[in-house]
Amino acid sequence: MGQSEIGWELWRSFLAVMNERSLSGAARSLGVSQPTIGRHIDQLETALGVGLFTRAQNGLTPTDLAQALEPQAQGMAASAAALTRTASADSSSEDGMVRISATEIMSSEILPLIFAPLLREHTGLQIEVDASNRTVDLLRRDADIAIRMQRPEQGALLARRLGTLRLGLFASRSYFGNRKPPEKPAELAQHRIIGPDRDPLYRSRFLTAVPEIAPEIFTYRSDSHITQLAALRAGIGIGICQMWIAEKEADLIPVLPEAVHFEVEVWLTMHEDLRHSRRIKMVYDHIAECLPEYLT
Repeated sequence: MGQSEIGWELWRSFLAVMNERSLSGAARSLGVSQPTIGRHIDQLETALGVGLFTRAQNGLTPTDLAQALEPQAQGMAASAAALTRTASADSSSEDGMVRISATEIMSSEILPLIFAPLLREHTGLQIEVDASNRTVDLLRRDADIAIRMQRPEQGALLARRLGTLRLGLFASRSYFGNRKPPEKPAELAQHRIIGPDRDPLYRSRFLTAVPEIAPEIFTYRSDSHITQLAALRAGIGIGICQMWIAEKEADLIPVLPEAVHFEVEVWLTMHEDLRHSRRIKMVYDHIAECLPEYLT
């Protein structure tokens, strides 16, 4: 088998092993036998002429090449899933799968509230949510619809600005206790700060909004917005929170609301080729109608 003849099933097994770090775990995730996964990996390594994993008692460790191949294989997986979604339902039908890409907070705090009534009304509709802070490639059909925190720059996309998401600094009442809340941004250095870890865009936004905070004073770091919100609610420190979430939680107290706040635009996008799909257009219009309730 040459490299040009490598079938998708081999790459699918490769991704499963990358995720599970074992043949048995990959087999369980795909619902096939362990010997099948092992045979696929052997065939893939033979076709490439190089090993992809080192074997050890505690599982499989990917080589540098395997890690380099993973993003491209994930792209193949996204394309295969898009083909399945396209073929799963007639474009004139409201039944079938629609894949949505949105941030973690949007996916966990808002989308369930938006989709619950829609799914009750349309029982044949299925929603798949990619809860991630990364920007997916709609041209490659990584998702059918994306909710983005910045204006899309790719061509061939239908985009609608839904409004502005307001954010500010907050802390729980339990965090302050006997502590004195900061009265000016410079005093933030005296407090525990919840902030981003390695995400360059998020770090840039955070530090632009709060230039008085140096990255090294972050007490609790994570690029996961859900993790940061959980830390905020638990009383670990002061962190950024969406205004609409904080306003409905009595335990969260605004910190320097006049001095520290910022806004991001929210855009709803989909590939222009999907505008003729009845179910995707229905979901797109539903989000466009309901999401602005949480924005300004």
